[in-house]
Amino acid sequence: MAAGPSELGKVLDAFERNFRERGEIGASVSVWWDGAELLSLGDGWCERDQLRPWTERTLAPVYSATKPLAAATLLVVLEENGLGPETPVRRIWPEFPVAASFAELLSHQCGLAALDRRADVYSHAEVVAAIEAQTPAWLPGEGHGYHPRTFGALLDEPVRRLTGRTLGEIWREKIADPLDLDFWIGLPESEWPRVCQLVPGKPGKSPGEDDFFKEMAKAGTLTKRAFASPAGLHSVSEMNEPKAWSAGLPAFGGVGTASALAKFYQAAIGAISSPLSASVRHALATPRISGRDRVLLRPTTFTCGAQTDPVGAAGEKSRRIFGPSLTAFGHPGAGGNHAFGDPETGISFAYIMNQMELAVMPGRRCLDMVNGLFAES
Repeated sequence: MAAGPSELGKVLDAFERNFRERGEIGASVSVWWDGAELLSLGDGWCERDQLRPWTERTLAPVYSATKPLAAATLLVVLEENGLGPETPVRRIWPEFPVAASFAELLSHQCGLAALDRRADVYSHAEVVAAIEAQTPAWLPGEGHGYHPRTFGALLDEPVRRLTGRTLGEIWREKIADPLDLDFWIGLPESEWPRVCQLVPGKPGKSPGEDDFFKEMAKAGTLTKRAFASPAGLHSVSEMNEPKAWSAGLPAFGGVGTASALAKFYQAAIGAISSPLSASVRHALATPRISGRDRVLLRPTTFTCGAQTDPVGAAGEKSRRIFGPSLTAFGHPGAGGNHAFGDPETGISFAYIMNQMELAVMPGRRCLDMVNGLFAES
């Protein structure tokens, strides 16, 4: 179905309800359809003290919603060098500790989610050295587990080896600038005044997350270690510092607008002309691994850098954070950020905010808008 006026009205109703009933402070939502932006709305405040009004141009750190944009950058660089998802990582990075393809790396199959050697998140060299010294927790073919933080260096290092530049720099040159996207992986100082201040999380656990939070509470578990590797930038207050915005961390350091995120997915689903070739779009959209996630401890399905909703044996989704379509793909970000594209309908969606929730997957603030977008008239 297409997003018509009635569906957008339901999105708007849910957006406004977040401020009335759910403690939202500042937020933006964007909906695109077949190359045009149908809804772009920002409201509220950039900080809890209500010093700056939140507008459509407000920038927010979006945590892991950055990952598909970083993955697209690596895929473009591989393609430009005559390589692709099936290329062995060691062809570019001989010291890589796992015999794996880039598709397996991008779909969280390499068992490098947690590092034994301490490395500072701000030191790319330290993180790469720790990765190279790491014994994998599992190997491709033995399942998968979300790499919440190491994912950044795992993508950045091949880009640096192939181009001599950081992934964030290539993102701007190859994808963001051609598409005029208000989104950075390494925010320049000129844009710092536009960034909102994140507010520490409220309890907002999504269904099915009990096992995850139990493991996060235990010292030494794979889940806890994965979310601590590499070290640093674990608090919301640290993410409110310009140092974090400008670091260019491809796993969780992206900063941008909802409109830019939703427009990226218009490119990713082929709804607009873009630097993303058909083969890159196919890699982003096509599931590579599905099953119980060793880190998140719930079913997940990964493409080359993005997620889709898991599908059961009967062919039905077990959850719908990306809407009803089986072809939709995207990625949530910590606290409630979310973005995806749906090739079946031509719709893309993004939501960013500054009042964090303590949840892995998007909660009701976001999902009520997603459900409203695809509701029957």
